Amino acid sequence: MLIQIPKILTPEQAGELTKTLEQADWSDGRQTAGYLSSRVKGNEQLLEKHPLALKFGDMLLDKLGRNQQFMSAALPLKIVPPLFNRYQEGQAYGNHVDGGVRPVAGSHQRVRTDLSATLFLSDPASYDGGELVVEDGFGTQRIKLEAGDMVLYPGTSVHQVTPVTRGARIAAFFWIQSMVRGNEQRAQLYELDRVVQGLGASAQHHDEALRLAGIYHNLLRFWSDT
Repeated sequence: MLIQIPKILTPEQAGELTKTLEQADWSDGRQTAGYLSSRVKGNEQLLEKHPLALKFGDMLLDKLGRNQQFMSAALPLKIVPPLFNRYQEGQAYGNHVDGGVRPVAGSHQRVRTDLSATLFLSDPASYDGGELVVEDGFGTQRIKLEAGDMVLYPGTSVHQVTPVTRGARIAAFFWIQSMVRGNEQRAQLYELDRVVQGLGASAQHHDEALRLAGIYHNLLRFWSDT
């Protein structure tokens, strides 16, 4: 299941954040890559404990916690605090799979990477290339979103970032351990929740929404790892 979530940030908020990040001291992204990924990774990242990464990461976590679509789709149990990367002209990240478990910097916590997320920060008109290409059972999808929009996809997916040929692409990325481990079960719960929310908006369908909500929560109890 690949889900696009619009307006985690407004374009104006994303633009202000990008302007600040453009002036940051970036590091070689290969420092955080695994053995195989380091061969195909060519980008820059803010170090995990960089003051801007901590500040903006906390801000994004706050916004995600108040985003109904994200909470419904991800059912988050743990989240690796958002990191930030930049691809300049000629930089790319070839096909790779994210590590199954990620440490949280400065703690003993480990997070199972059920879901991967990319939040686009740069105006798509400001750069060429830099598409996120995700391959999985749902096929191959090429993604380049508006500033402030996010894509959520299974952590098991093979994916890449195509070469940037003009400008610079700045984004936030992170991983989520869901309360529901299985992609198929999460997808079913997400679709069911969308139906419940749609019916619940009308007083006329209150009883139907209530019955479906009961089914939703019983399935969540059955499938939850918590």
